[in-house]
Amino acid sequence: MIIEDMMVRDVHTLAPDSTLAEAIELMGNKKVRHLPVTDVTGKVVGIITDRDIKEFSPSPFQTNENKDLFETKLLDIMTTPVITGHPLDFVEEIAVLFMEEKIGCLPIVSDDKLIGMITETDLLHTLVQLTGATQPGSQIEVKVPNKQGMLYEVAGIIRKNHSNIHSVLVYPDRQDENYKVLVFRVQTMNPMSVIEDLRAEGHDVLWPNLPSSPL
Repeated sequence: MIIEDMMVRDVHTLAPDSTLAEAIELMGNKKVRHLPVTDVTGKVVGIITDRDIKEFSPSPFQTNENKDLFETKLLDIMTTPVITGHPLDFVEEIAVLFMEEKIGCLPIVSDDKLIGMITETDLLHTLVQLTGATQPGSQIEVKVPNKQGMLYEVAGIIRKNHSNIHSVLVYPDRQDENYKVLVFRVQTMNPMSVIEDLRAEGHDVLWPNLPSSPL
């Protein structure tokens, strides 16, 4: 999946000469935690987050002379330069970017103009959908040798049981680099027949760890 298919297109923004008070009001009204700051051409020049708001806002216990902090220009407190993404970036690549850069949002730009935005919540929601976790069914984990053709072989056994595969994830076995784990989300509430066939073909089913049927 590419970012263009999941990004929020209706993005609330402010200008560099907008005030802290305006940012507080907009975040409160729209219930957002991140605001891109854009210039007159639509170029992203900064980011304001709820963390910035808490850091720079006057304390309720401060005296009135500190209330002018609300008139602070975003230009003076925004985070810059801004890490951005492109609408044709892949979701997996962006997930790595979020993790490596420790960011909570990512403005999406094209031709140097803001066209969308994604947040940690958007990304998590999309990854959950990609795994098929919201679909009714069962999860089957199979440990296989790390060699060509194993995914095709195991998927073929599942297919013979007339079970529709919602999603497949592959990750290396943590104990032995010569093996990998295939995680299938299948459209069946009773995966016992699939498990029995997998074991009959010599595959190591890690989950569900059900006992074999008696002979």
